[in-house]
Amino acid sequence: MTKPKHIAVLMGGWSSERPVSLASGKPCAQALRQCGYQVTEIDIDRNVASVLSDLKPDVAFNALHGPFGEDGTIQGVLEILNIPYTHSGVLASALAMNKDKAKRVMGGAGVPVTNSEIVHRLDAAKNHVMAPPYVVKPVNEGSSFGVLIVSAEAEHPPQELYSDQWPYGDIVMVERYIAGRELTCAVMGNTALDVIDIISQGSPFYDYDAKYADGGSQHILPAELPAAVYQAVQTHSQTAHDALGCRGVSRADFRYDETTDELICLEVNTQPGMTPTSLVPEMAAYAGYGFPALMQWMVEDASCNR
Repeated sequence: MTKPKHIAVLMGGWSSERPVSLASGKPCAQALRQCGYQVTEIDIDRNVASVLSDLKPDVAFNALHGPFGEDGTIQGVLEILNIPYTHSGVLASALAMNKDKAKRVMGGAGVPVTNSEIVHRLDAAKNHVMAPPYVVKPVNEGSSFGVLIVSAEAEHPPQELYSDQWPYGDIVMVERYIAGRELTCAVMGNTALDVIDIISQGSPFYDYDAKYADGGSQHILPAELPAAVYQAVQTHSQTAHDALGCRGVSRADFRYDETTDELICLEVNTQPGMTPTSLVPEMAAYAGYGFPALMQWMVEDASCNR
C-alpha cells in the first residue's frame, strides 16, 4: 500500500460504548492531523457503507468499541469495500469479542484461563451457578458494562439479571472470581509492551468509572512484579494475540493473586481505548511511541485481509 493521505476515523456508533468511542476517536483524529494526514471524522450509523463508498478514504482508522465496531461487523464492511483498516480483522475481532470462545482458543494455546459457565441470565438469577465468589459478565460486551461481582457471602445471585431493562443480552458468562492485582499488557505488532499494574480508586475492580473517570485509577508502569511473573504476562499476551489472530494493537487483561501465585488471563481487547486515560497510549509512550507516532504506526500497518 502506498503511503496513505486521507484517513477516515470511525467513531461513535450505537453500542453502549458510544461515549467511549467518541472519547477515543477525537484525540486519534487530532493526532493524525498533527502527522499531516487529511482526516475525516465519521460518527457512524447504519448508512456507513454508503458514506465510505462516497468518501473513498485511503485508510479507515477504527475507533469504534462494542458490538458492530469490535465484533467483526464493521471489519466485514471494510473488506467488502476494499478499504484498508486498522486493528484486527473479521475473524479475530468476532472471536475475541465472544468471551467464551476466546477463552477456549487462548486456553488451547497455553494461556492460563479460569473455569466458567455460559448460561441464560434468568438461570443465573435463580440460583448460584457456581459457589461464590464469582463474576457474572455479558458474553459480548466491553468496558466492564454489565459486570456483576458476587461475594462469598451472597445469599442469592444478582437480581438485576431478572430486569426487563437488562440491556446486555440474554447470554452471560459466570466465571470464578480471581482475587488480586489487575495487570494489563499491550501487544503492538509482534512486540509485547511493558506491563501496567492498575489500582482502581474507589471501585472493587477496573470498572467503567475506574477506566474513564479522571482519577478513577492509578497506573503503575512498569508494574512492580517478580521478573518471572512480568515476563509471563508479556509472553501470554503475545500468545493470546497470535492465537486469536489479532493484528495491529491489542491489549490483554490479567488477574494476579500474590498469595497463590496464580496468573489468569481474563480477556483480549482488539479495540483498546485511546482516550486520555487509556492504557495502550501510556504503554506505547513508555516504549518510545508518543501518541501521534502510535497513530501513524497504526495507520501505516493498516490493510485488508487482516
